[in-house]
Amino acid sequence: MSNNSNLNSSSSRNTSQHINIPSRGNNNNNTINVFETPRSPSRSTRSLDPPKLNDAPILPSTSPRRRNNKSIFSDRYIPNRTGIDLQAAFSLSNEEVIPDLRSNNADNEIEIRKEEEANRTFSTVLKAELFGDNVPMATANLSSGLSSSRKTLGKPNTIRPSSSSNGLQSSTRSIADGGTGSSGSTSNSHNDSSPSSNNNNGNTINGGSNLHDVDDVTRTPRRKTNLFTYQSPQKSRPISRDLQQELYSLSPVRQESQKLLLSPQKKPRSISKVPYRVLDAPELSDDFYLNLVDWGQQDILAVGLGDSVYLWDGATQSVDRLCNLANKDKVTSLNWIGSGTHLAIGTSKGLVEIWDATKIKCVRTMTGHSLRVSSLAWNEHILSSGSRDRSILNRDVRVENHYVNKFESHKQEVCGLKWNVEENKLASGGNDNKLFVWDGLNPKPLHQFTDHSAAVKAIAWSPHQRGILASGGGTADKTIKTWNTLTGNLVHDVNTGSQVCNLIWSKNSNELVSTHGYSRNQIIVWKYPSMQQIAQLTGHTYRVLYLSLSPDGETIVTGAGDETLRFWNVFEKNKQNEPPSSVLLDAFSQLR
Repeated sequence: MSNNSNLNSSSSRNTSQHINIPSRGNNNNNTINVFETPRSPSRSTRSLDPPKLNDAPILPSTSPRRRNNKSIFSDRYIPNRTGIDLQAAFSLSNEEVIPDLRSNNADNEIEIRKEEEANRTFSTVLKAELFGDNVPMATANLSSGLSSSRKTLGKPNTIRPSSSSNGLQSSTRSIADGGTGSSGSTSNSHNDSSPSSNNNNGNTINGGSNLHDVDDVTRTPRRKTNLFTYQSPQKSRPISRDLQQELYSLSPVRQESQKLLLSPQKKPRSISKVPYRVLDAPELSDDFYLNLVDWGQQDILAVGLGDSVYLWDGATQSVDRLCNLANKDKVTSLNWIGSGTHLAIGTSKGLVEIWDATKIKCVRTMTGHSLRVSSLAWNEHILSSGSRDRSILNRDVRVENHYVNKFESHKQEVCGLKWNVEENKLASGGNDNKLFVWDGLNPKPLHQFTDHSAAVKAIAWSPHQRGILASGGGTADKTIKTWNTLTGNLVHDVNTGSQVCNLIWSKNSNELVSTHGYSRNQIIVWKYPSMQQIAQLTGHTYRVLYLSLSPDGETIVTGAGDETLRFWNVFEKNKQNEPPSSVLLDAFSQLR
């Protein structure tokens, strides 16, 4: 029987001893065999023979070094790159991983994007320092950043809260009573999730030119061909002063990398989270299928409120009533004609009226629909109207006939209509979850898309890329899909998490704005084609059903069931439309 107390005490004094005590019944063998664990060989123990197996059991050692007496002691392991094609390996693994901002809080968005920018810069410099001339793509971002002030690695667009933290920046006015109203309410701003984009951030280049291809003598020999990237012919140049400074530089970082790290950062775009103007819009209908707000090219905003249409002048901030429908009729849709002053108005009784806004006069009333007119769209002299009676009527306002063509492919109410004037194509969406693309007045649809699982009201044609169409689905769908109408293929499919009520493209930049209903009533600005969220604006307490863009392309106006119109400064100015900076240049520009 073993004595546990003796074992514990002895182990506390000397952990290297193992004691085996025989049973008390055997009086002949009362000896205690003590063995020490093997230690490092010394001069005094090298000549000793190892213990025999029949002498006593030897407990195994837990240390791998002690298990093998012939251990090889050497310096740290240094990897060898001999026989490895760094060009091919780097080209195959050349995919940047962008962090997913979907689960991050809005308050940390700026910090997250700063960290992402710093990681990209560090990754670019690290690749350039490690691979150098061996991989042309390693210095692609480096060279482009030096030539275009960090264009490739520029900080993405971020959101800066407005300086006014106590609420809206201007008092609320009433659009129905000509400007008298109550004061604005506080607009809460929460910036939610941002989908990650799977771009490689410009690491693939067409030229493949190197910063260090200065002299064949100072460069490591390498192959001139690459199976994965195109490389333009290299031209030898004389040794410059910068190269001589780099050869004798004491810094481990190359001079081009130092320029990249010390170059000034691109100033991020500031998007205010609160609207700069709020107008009361009493009786603004909370109906998903209607289209009651449109901002014309003459800087006149038309709004349908109940049985009346009001015009808000963007230049003078004045509000005037255009019309008041009779016979208890209601305004269900409206749309400005191109750059003119005529406004088309659809009513709940199926009528389409054309009003001259300058003369405040109805010039024509057209029939043809048996139910309310939910959507309107102009294509020069062609006016298309979609109705709850499931039909689309194409009207030529130059002729006496009330309509010249009729589309009857939709099975439920037609709530979305948008013409692409340049390509002469019409997109229509309905409550039957279908999206049609029509080639001119051809009664047979060019494309029929059935991927949406809810009503398609939000439709927008891209002004920057031919044939690109964006569409949004209702509560059961919650997705924004972009289509290539030239091929009929689905390009993007993004889940927004909320009902998509309206879509519009920016004129000045390749960006997209979407308004949403249940459950967050938010406004989202997307970067196309990455479909990464640039900004998320909140403040409406009901679903944001109505959306329109100002003529200069800088401001959007949103309308919601909370009976307010909110104006947001979202986009930057178009630099091409800016006036000359000097009087002399202005004088020369007027010469013919």
